[in-house]
This record gives sequence, structure tokens and C-alpha cells, in this order.
Amino acid sequence: MTSRESEIIGLIHREVKPALGCTEPVAVALAAAKAVELLEDSFPGTDFRNDKSLDIDVRVSGNILKNGMGVGIPGTGMIGLRIAAALGTVCGRASYGLEVLKDLSDDGVRAAKELVTGNKVRIDIEKNSPKLYVKASVTACGHSAGAIIENMHDRIVETMVDGDVNDFRHCHGDSTEPVEDDRDTLDYHLTVKEICEFTDTVAFDDIKFILDDRKLNLALAEEGLKGDYGLKVGKTILSNTEEVFGNDFLTYAMAMTAAASDARMAGCTLPAMSNSGSGNQGITVSMPIIAYALKHGTPDENLARALILSNLIAIHIKGYLGRLSALCGCVVASTGSSCGLVWLKGGRYNEICAAIKNMTGNITGMVCDGAKVGCAMKVASGVSSSIQSAVLALKGICVCETDGIIDRDIEKTISNLGSIGSSGMEMADSLIQKIMVCK
Repeated sequence: MTSRESEIIGLIHREVKPALGCTEPVAVALAAAKAVELLEDSFPGTDFRNDKSLDIDVRVSGNILKNGMGVGIPGTGMIGLRIAAALGTVCGRASYGLEVLKDLSDDGVRAAKELVTGNKVRIDIEKNSPKLYVKASVTACGHSAGAIIENMHDRIVETMVDGDVNDFRHCHGDSTEPVEDDRDTLDYHLTVKEICEFTDTVAFDDIKFILDDRKLNLALAEEGLKGDYGLKVGKTILSNTEEVFGNDFLTYAMAMTAAASDARMAGCTLPAMSNSGSGNQGITVSMPIIAYALKHGTPDENLARALILSNLIAIHIKGYLGRLSALCGCVVASTGSSCGLVWLKGGRYNEICAAIKNMTGNITGMVCDGAKVGCAMKVASGVSSSIQSAVLALKGICVCETDGIIDRDIEKTISNLGSIGSSGMEMADSLIQKIMVCK
């Protein structure tokens, strides 16, 4: 393995990881879990988690609030950030990262609900903060502790115990790390060309780990089809193949991907394999490819390479966009899956560039109005566009450089997409948040 291959694989490990529940509430739970653990470590022998004086105060950015208001919290039958903060405090484990709620129990859920109904949890907006920002403070037994998360859902940058502060902000030397950790957008020094070359040449043994994508997200999809989660988008699509959708790959891919999102957004206790801090993006970037592999008996090596390509394309585009914005993440993720499908059908760099441009010319502008069960509908739409764009690209059809934000250069096209979704939609983002908070 070359040093550059090692860097890229390290990037994938950092950005593609299991996440239990929607990652915005999970970030709140993680900060709260870290805060109570700080108390436990500083004052051993005291049961802070079950103390009757326990009090939780959480301050978040508008984007975290937007994505946490309407989404199901695993194992609770409840929605929102207050129950997420309470769960993190009562039974969360910060060492689990985005799976902080993995040790969920009936007793823990019961205790967390009591904290919420007893008005022991407060959520407020932090003005002038980064788009991804959480500060959780826990007070119990006469002591207080807190943790701050910024810019990445599992990146704790500051902790404090009884007023003593530890700041962990720092920059990394790895060239696939962000140039500046404190920016919303991140430069991973990737190009589409390098991603394509890496996909074709990296040793299979070095990327086998990506097949965990199939294990986790397929389990979510199957659970979504079995149960009555959310709006039942995936289940409904699959049950209407004769009258409406047709019994083909497009229908199957839409149904499987939407079903995984149905389950996850309604509070299923199974983890998703996330991408760039988002479980829905991880589902959308992988499930159409996994669906194709299931339909056509694709060998594991080919599936792994397509998943590597899909995930890296999404990570690359997301670097220009920022982790949280007014642009729906399924636009980015479905662009990645389109590229993966093109690769599985024999397309390479030119066709992959065409697929990206076709996607950019199609569903750019789909807004994110918060995480919720309705996200499964957007996921299904993204998958439809993904497959459409791949088919056109493989036929040599590509949106022209004279159209809209498309540029002859693929990297400039991606940059344009990022600009639209980040700075270009700032006003839309603020308006969406205002509408949601005022309902």
C-alpha cells in the first residue's frame, strides 16, 4: 500500500462509520454523555447519572435544532433533542462515538423520559455558532461539567469541569485531513480523477472493510420492509410494483433505499453506515449499489470497489458543501451512488464525470427542511435521479457546459454545486429554520 492509498483509506475510515440514530440528536447525546463521564472521572464513587438533582442544559446551532426537531430517537417512540440529551446522560457511552446510545435499555429509556417530563432538560439556540455546534452541560451533586462538539458530529473540541476548561482544537498533518478544522467546508485534496484511479488500483484486501456497508444498511432496509416505520415509503413502493412502479431494478433500488431511511428516521435501533456524518447519506450512497449487486450477483470485489468510489465521491462533494446546509444531503449521496452504478456497468472516468454533471443539472436545489420520517421520500427521489443519470452517462449523454452551473471542468462543477449549497442558500436555510421554530 502506498502512503497516498493509506491516507485515502484513513479518510474513508473517518467519514464512513456506524451511526445509531440521526446524527444531529446523536451529537447532542454524545456531548451529554461526555459531560456526565467527566463528572464520574473527576469525582469517582458518586452516582451522577441517577442523582435527583441532575439537570441538563444544551445549546445548539440552528442547523442542529432543525435536524433534531422531528426525527425519531432510537428505542423511545419519541422525537427531538431533549430525549436525546437525556438518554446520553443516563446511559450514553462517549467512547462509542456515533453509536453513543448502543447500550440503550428499558430502564435507561424510562429514566430519560422522566428527566424530560420533569423539565430537567433544556434546549436553546446558540447564536453566531458554527453550523454544527453542540454544548451540553450537566449539573448534579453540586458539580457541573460540559462538552462542546463543533464541525464534525463526533468531534469534541472542548470540555469543562467546575469551570476548568480543556481545549482540544488542533490541526492535523495528514493531507486528507481538513486544511482548517474550524471551517464548515473542508478540503480533502481529492479529485474525481484520483478517486477513479484509486478505485481501480487499490488492493482488494485493503478495502474489504467497506463491505460492512452492505451488512449494516441492508439490515436496515430489510427491517424497514418488515415493519411499519415512518411513512412506509419503501414498503409502499415495493407493494405497488404491478399497478404503478413496475417490477424492475429502479423500483427495487428505490424501495430498498427508502425502506432503510424509513426505519432509521422513525427510531429503529439498528445502526446505519454513515457517510460524512449522516446516516441517510450513508444509506443513499450505498443501497442502490447494494441493490444492484443483489439483483445481478455482483462479486464482492466489484461491489467493494463501487462502494469505495461512491463513498469517496460523496465525501469529495461534501467537502465543498459543508456538513450541514440548506441543500439536502441526498443530492450529494445519490450523486455518489450514480457514479458507483456507472462503474459497475463498465463506465470509467469520462462516464463518471458525466454522471456527476447529470446529477448536478437535475436535483441541485432540493432543500433540507430538517431530519424526519419524510426524508425517505427525498431519498427515493434521489435514487431515481441517480439511476437516470447513470443510464444517460453510460449512453454518452451529459448535461452541456452551457447549462446552468455545469462547467467543462468536473472539479469546477463540483465547486459550483458546493457554492450554491453553502453560501448561495444561506438565506433559505435561515428561513427554513425560522418557519420550523415558529410552527
